[in-house]
Amino acid sequence: MSDFNPQALLKDILVWIESLGSIGAIAFIGIYIVSTVAFLPAFILTLGSGVLFGVWLGSIYVFIGATVGSILAFLVGRYLARDWVAKKIADNDQFRAIDRAVGKEGLKIVLLTRLSPAFPFNLLNYAFGVTGVSVKDYVIGSIGMIPGTIMFVYIGSLAGNLALIGTDAQPTNPTLQWTIRIVGLIATVAVTVYVTRLAKQALAESVNGEW
Repeated sequence: MSDFNPQALLKDILVWIESLGSIGAIAFIGIYIVSTVAFLPAFILTLGSGVLFGVWLGSIYVFIGATVGSILAFLVGRYLARDWVAKKIADNDQFRAIDRAVGKEGLKIVLLTRLSPAFPFNLLNYAFGVTGVSVKDYVIGSIGMIPGTIMFVYIGSLAGNLALIGTDAQPTNPTLQWTIRIVGLIATVAVTVYVTRLAKQALAESVNGEW
């Protein structure tokens, strides 16, 4: 298992998908869903979709795969892991307050974290499952993935060859990369400040309620 290289595996899968012709899109979406649930680096698939399908179709396929995969991971986290996590945090008043805060403003928080690259995509899917975020807000918040999806699919399309995906030789767009970083930084700061404020409010309400 020490020799397992998920990036190499996914690149091989992309080559296989390319050989499938017209049904390649269906296979790609299915693989993306599995990769998301299995904690594999779907970023490679995102770049590769730009080569295989072009920017617009690639973005659509990635968004479908990422959304369905993230929902499945969310549901696993909520219904298979939540009880175990709840027991671990049962005596932690602060965490419960944060959980309630996230539940109140779930849509905004999900949306901001989806815009921010500081929050690992695969881990975040499961993490939200053990918070109070509603399934509806979680699903709607997925639209926050759209800007990053289009930009990374576009960057992948610049390679023109699957062999260049994820390597130092892959062509890039410096302006686009800086745009991604700036948007991500703004979203990261915004979600950090927002969640902190909500958590403090929830903690204050909890303390006042006890009195």
